[in-house]
Amino acid sequence: MSISARLVGWFGAPQGSNEQLPVRTSLDRISNAAPVRLLGFDQALVGVTLALVLWGLIMVYSASIAMPDNPRFARYAHNHFLIRHVMSVSLAFVVAFITFQVPLAAWEKFAPWLFIGSIVLLALVLLPFVGKGVNGARRWISLGFMNFQPSELAKFAVLIYAADYMVRKMEVKERFFRAVLPMAAAVAVVGVLLLAEPDMGAFMVISVIAMGILFLGGVNARMFFVISTVVVIAFGLMVALSEWRRERIFAYLDPWDAKHALGKGYQLSHSLIAFGRGEFFGVGLGGSVEKLHWLPEAHTDFLLAVIGEEFGLLGVLTALGLFLWLTRRIIHIGRQSIALDRLFAGLVAQGVGIWMGFQTFINMGVNLGALPTKGLTLPLMSYGGSAILMNLVALAVVLRIDYENRVLMRGGRL
Repeated sequence: MSISARLVGWFGAPQGSNEQLPVRTSLDRISNAAPVRLLGFDQALVGVTLALVLWGLIMVYSASIAMPDNPRFARYAHNHFLIRHVMSVSLAFVVAFITFQVPLAAWEKFAPWLFIGSIVLLALVLLPFVGKGVNGARRWISLGFMNFQPSELAKFAVLIYAADYMVRKMEVKERFFRAVLPMAAAVAVVGVLLLAEPDMGAFMVISVIAMGILFLGGVNARMFFVISTVVVIAFGLMVALSEWRRERIFAYLDPWDAKHALGKGYQLSHSLIAFGRGEFFGVGLGGSVEKLHWLPEAHTDFLLAVIGEEFGLLGVLTALGLFLWLTRRIIHIGRQSIALDRLFAGLVAQGVGIWMGFQTFINMGVNLGALPTKGLTLPLMSYGGSAILMNLVALAVVLRIDYENRVLMRGGRL
């Protein structure tokens, strides 16, 4: 029996009907041996997401519990950051549930407007009476109950816009000036606004998302190589022309040097000390010493270092395994959508996979000293309302894509 005939039998095609499912015969290479569940949602994806979020809640509390001992945070309670993080996560789940109800066709229709809205917010955050400055950077807009970071929305907006753009430009995707250049110009506008904050980390993520979607959308390898070369040169020039970025690179190369140990290399050196103390099985939950005012931003950018100290190599490998599975599963859903001839949905899902995978790679690389220090949070786990809100919204869109895939495979209509 052919693969397509088996699929028809599994998905309950009406007897006597000659209508075939809109699935290419290559679907057998995409799916696992076990048949796909037709009803509900991807329970494994939801389970892994919940596991990461709940583990993140525990680690944020562990990493921030001693912060009120610092005079800078003396007016805060010991559970201040935990309560705010719980509130952010609760809001994020509510918004994600609402997002799940939105059909993919609506996202495709309003993609340009979402992109324009994100650019407006990125411009507004630069205004002194709108944007909130912290440590020399102006990246947040105060909403009272939380500080919203427009760069997180920009990641999602660029992703949706790039997927819609590639669908519209599919017929001219081989032509640089008609297909690639306009998208590059759009990302450049976002980049200028992000670098003005400054937020080079978010710009890196957005650039990789856009490039990934262009490549997956069918841009030929030669043009993709040209784009990649230009992006690498551009980021190299940004580092070369910025003194404080150059100092970060030098500190990354030798964080133990006396010149860097108490300066740009301070975070990295104490992050490595935390991993060293954790050894194979860690010092136990709550037993971290580095979080006691030695390691800055332990509850945000360097949460993995606290995980490494308290859970050891076993904990780091567990986190790495969960993120690898999450990224692989999201990419799988995207490939399944493309097999169902749903190009926009497939590119969106794969774009989310690139986003989660690349940002996790950067954060873990920074914590482990494999990459220069860069202010990017660990998705789903680090403290930060805007980040976790947009992470869960993006995953809700992926779950919606998976749901619509199941409807189509069952023979239904959207």
